[in-house]
Amino acid sequence: MSEKSSEKSKMSSVEFVQCALHERISPVGSGRSVKDRIRAASRLLGWSFNRTKDAWYADPRISISADEIKEIEEIAGVRYGQSELSKNERIIARAEALLAGEEEDISRSFIAAFRAFLGAMDRAGTSRD
Repeated sequence: MSEKSSEKSKMSSVEFVQCALHERISPVGSGRSVKDRIRAASRLLGWSFNRTKDAWYADPRISISADEIKEIEEIAGVRYGQSELSKNERIIARAEALLAGEEEDISRSFIAAFRAFLGAMDRAGTSRD
């Protein structure tokens, strides 16, 4: 891998971490100031304050390891994924209740297709925030 493409991949991972920190790990409202939000994120991640601050501001001099990215994805995404799953299950339950009076074969096909659609959206990462 060339040095230039390596730098781009590092930059994109740093930008990913920055976005996760701002939007998922320590969003607006989780602290009175940016410093409070960075401190809360550093505690949650188990990182030093300075490392978290560098990631917060997407300092191009830092690199983020694959393990760190995985940890951030788990911390930022698990809660979000669980709430999405719960929401989808409620939608499916409501659809099942609405279709209870209709022909069983049609409703089962519809529900199976709907579940497949939601699963495809989840895998593609196209859910709306």
